[in-house]
Amino acid sequence: MHTPLLRRRHFNWTLLALVGWGLAASALASPSTTTQRVLVLGDSLSAEYGLVRGTGWVALLQKQLAQEKPGVEVINASISGDTTSGGRSRLPALLKNHQPSHVIIELGGNDALRGLPMAMTQGNLLDMAQKAKSAGAQVMLLGMQMPPNYGPEMARQFEAAYVQVAKSQKAALVPFFLKGVGDDSEPLKWFQSDRIHPNEAAQPRLLANVWPTLKKQLK
Repeated sequence: MHTPLLRRRHFNWTLLALVGWGLAASALASPSTTTQRVLVLGDSLSAEYGLVRGTGWVALLQKQLAQEKPGVEVINASISGDTTSGGRSRLPALLKNHQPSHVIIELGGNDALRGLPMAMTQGNLLDMAQKAKSAGAQVMLLGMQMPPNYGPEMARQFEAAYVQVAKSQKAALVPFFLKGVGDDSEPLKWFQSDRIHPNEAAQPRLLANVWPTLKKQLK
């Protein structure tokens, strides 16, 4: 009288095993369509400070990718006012949670404005690049420049910090993220009223500074 029950149990376990195997095989055969993920770690220049949401260069990057590299996801982890120290402390969790294939580091401008030690800024950039590489991501640094009132020697050292980190980590480098904006002959037309943050009209220029280098990195 127990035989049908045993057979039924055997059938159920066999069916579950087959279904489980089928789901596992399906997952292996059909991986997620998002095979590349770009993490942008920046400050207000990337966090759409003072801009209408969806008009900043990171949002424009997502649209560009949708046209030219479908399936690539962009995660904007930028926070207004952030420094390289803040980015360094936030990056490990971001790498763990998002597992990006590419990391764009847009930090350092606030370090300069606050007069933070150059060695600290460079050390933070180096640490972030190393951590991103160790997590399997390709790294891009968006270089910044010191305001001219800090003097030519400080400006040279600040620019060199990005170059040295990029060279040591074999990371991609955009020498000056604000090229065509901060060095334009009429720069005020590209900035908000605070004369610090690029306006909406400047965002395509910022993307144009990043896109050619990122495109080369993407598969």
